[in-house]
Amino acid sequence: MPRDTLTADRIVHAAIELLDDEGLDGLNMRSLAQRLGSAATAVYWHIKTKDELVRLAGDAIWYEIEQPDLDATDWRTAAAVQAAGMHAMLTRHPWLGQAFGSHLMHGPGQARHDDLSLAIYEKAGFTAADADRAAATVLTFVLGNALGPAAEVSLKRRLGKNGADAEQLMTEAMTRAVETAQQYPRLRERLGTPAASQYIAAPDNTFEFGLQSILDGFEARLTADRTSRRE
Repeated sequence: MPRDTLTADRIVHAAIELLDDEGLDGLNMRSLAQRLGSAATAVYWHIKTKDELVRLAGDAIWYEIEQPDLDATDWRTAAAVQAAGMHAMLTRHPWLGQAFGSHLMHGPGQARHDDLSLAIYEKAGFTAADADRAAATVLTFVLGNALGPAAEVSLKRRLGKNGADAEQLMTEAMTRAVETAQQYPRLRERLGTPAASQYIAAPDNTFEFGLQSILDGFEARLTADRTSRRE
């Protein structure tokens, strides 16, 4: 592909696909250029470093998150929609959580999301400082819940290198984990349930349960604050 047919947007889109397939460790300019049908030197004309490419790719995927219209919905519905959208995005792109710990991540996509988060919690009735805390609480919760699926993808990729059977290795590890769990009463009791083979994984609807519990807490705090101001 001639250099003048490349654009930064096309490169970033291809980088996202490569990151989804291979993770951060699999991203390099040579592999990216092959995916684009170009030479690595042509990619460098548009994006100078791998770190910059990761930052741009990481920021682009924030635009995938649905941004609810605050004029058309209540704050709690908006908060739930935005949090669920972020969780889905992080699940689709498990490398982003890893990138937060190894790259300087910033850009207009993330800023757009963060600004709406603050608007949601200000609409709820929080002061500016407490809106910051509320947004940070939900962000941390969503990141934590997305960590498990992301870690599983990364683990399977690592275990599968050099021709190893990742599924078999994980099955063997699960068997040993179940044997260990038998020594503890509450875990042993749960091993008799239909989900026994996956007892280490988060139960179904854990994300929804946790998010609604956080929003319940926010609502209770706001109600208590309003009551105290009236007294």
